[in-house]
Amino acid sequence: MAEDLLVDHAALREQVREKYREVAADPHRTFHFHTGRPLAARLGYEQEAVDALPDRAVESFAGVGNPFSLRRLQPGERVVDEGSGAGFDSFIAAGQVGVSGTVVGVDMTPEMLKKSTATADRLGMGNVEFREGLAEQLPIEDGWADAVISNGVINLCADKKSVFEEIFRVLRPGGRLQFADIANGRPVPPEALRDIDLWTG
Repeated sequence: MAEDLLVDHAALREQVREKYREVAADPHRTFHFHTGRPLAARLGYEQEAVDALPDRAVESFAGVGNPFSLRRLQPGERVVDEGSGAGFDSFIAAGQVGVSGTVVGVDMTPEMLKKSTATADRLGMGNVEFREGLAEQLPIEDGWADAVISNGVINLCADKKSVFEEIFRVLRPGGRLQFADIANGRPVPPEALRDIDLWTG
């Protein structure tokens, strides 16, 4: 599969890391995408759940949709948040699965992981943890998760086949994937597909 990739996956990852370092460090600056509470409202997140979170848990949110609109998570479920960023979706998930459930957020950007972990500690959320890792190599055991959630992450990965293989590896039999992402319904010229800058916006 690696030889078929249209862009250098290591270079793409580094550009994505750099962009989201900025979102973690300075979430109120202008980006080519929306962020924070206005974005969560636009995407239809439950207002009560968002209002219950402090600004630091919401300000770096940069999703493209609402994976919880597909189905509400159930109390006691085990959930993986692939590409968890500063933790917004993980915190929403933690509220839905409750203290008997577990949420593991996985992200590759150290600044995002530092922010999400510190926020979880401040909130006293013992049912949430964050791990460093790649979507193509999730640091989760086989068959652990009842659900995998993801928000605007798969489109940023060059090797989507590996990403989906990892998702299905960590899901238990009968588990589910709930994700929001960007898809292009029209053919993209090969030269555009090979332009890393267009992948990251």
